[in-house]
Amino acid sequence: MSKPIDFRPVILAGGSGTRFWPRSRRARAKQVLALDGERSMIQQTVERLKPLAPHSKAWIITNEYLAGEISEQLPGLPESHIVREPVARNTAPACGLAAFIIERENPEAVLGVFPSDHVIADEPRFLKALQKAIAIAGTGDNIIVMGIEPSRAETGYGYIETGDLTKDGEALHVRRFIEKPNQMRAEEFVAAGNYYWNSGMFVWSARTLANAVREHLPETAPLLETIAAAHGTPEFDKVFRDLYAKCENISVDYAVLEPRSAKGEHISHLYCLPAEFSWNDLGSWASLYEYQIDSRLRGDGDGNVSETDGHMAIDATNNYIFSPRKFVALVGVENLVIVDTEDALLIAHRDHSQDVGKIVKELSLTGRSELI
Repeated sequence: MSKPIDFRPVILAGGSGTRFWPRSRRARAKQVLALDGERSMIQQTVERLKPLAPHSKAWIITNEYLAGEISEQLPGLPESHIVREPVARNTAPACGLAAFIIERENPEAVLGVFPSDHVIADEPRFLKALQKAIAIAGTGDNIIVMGIEPSRAETGYGYIETGDLTKDGEALHVRRFIEKPNQMRAEEFVAAGNYYWNSGMFVWSARTLANAVREHLPETAPLLETIAAAHGTPEFDKVFRDLYAKCENISVDYAVLEPRSAKGEHISHLYCLPAEFSWNDLGSWASLYEYQIDSRLRGDGDGNVSETDGHMAIDATNNYIFSPRKFVALVGVENLVIVDTEDALLIAHRDHSQDVGKIVKELSLTGRSELI
């Protein structure tokens, strides 16, 4: 009888609270907000993984601004499993540190890396796909990325070019990872039929990821190993502060996955598992609007999505409104995002909602820290 696989979710929950400003702030980033229901994004992420891993098995990589709120929202999570980055260093050091810490406990443990701001419907299908990925990762030096079949020529996501099916027909060989394309290339990818969106969800053993970091980030790996060795000791916070800032600022895709797929030929041990569940990356007010329209969660007959006690729309279409304290009346406007909080009001065109971060940057430059 085979030994059960020790599965450890690693949930990435950093963030500076810019994309959903003014609702999100530095200490209230989207991960701790309830954007599409009563539970916050990180609560939903941990809860959907619970059938495969109890809270005691989960690890959260976050920052000092969000750690307290996350701890309150996830009371079953061990405090030592909330890792507070002293500075942001992108996903490779974050994932690598988790791998080095867990490798010291059990090198054979399988890590699942999950962003904390995704919306996933069809949770039984998600769990079935994840179980398959865990099984593949647990049988050798395998790396599995969850791929999302593109529904449109999206320029905001990275893509995975895939090759043939594996012999057992369970997954696809990966040829290469491609960063966010322009519109023409995105249309070519969708038409080709063998490209998937990179979901940012990866599954691999602690040893596999740790060895990949040692191979591809030789200067950063020793720093992370030293930090991991101090985890659980009184010196941990000081070692973390002193060394983490020296780590390379790079994503796990760039650092570990893209070098393996640079030749455009399928690489052994690197697989894409096409997802058969509904997935949405809530990266902007526009994507939240589109998700709620697509899911028929909200919306009047004119395509207006309102999260308020009431609104009235006359010759107004396809607007998003968040105003929990005020009645909102719209006349002759379309494709707007309107977000009203206690101390700030945002009015933006939906096509420019990705630029909301520029407002936060300008607020910082002008000393308006109370709004950040």
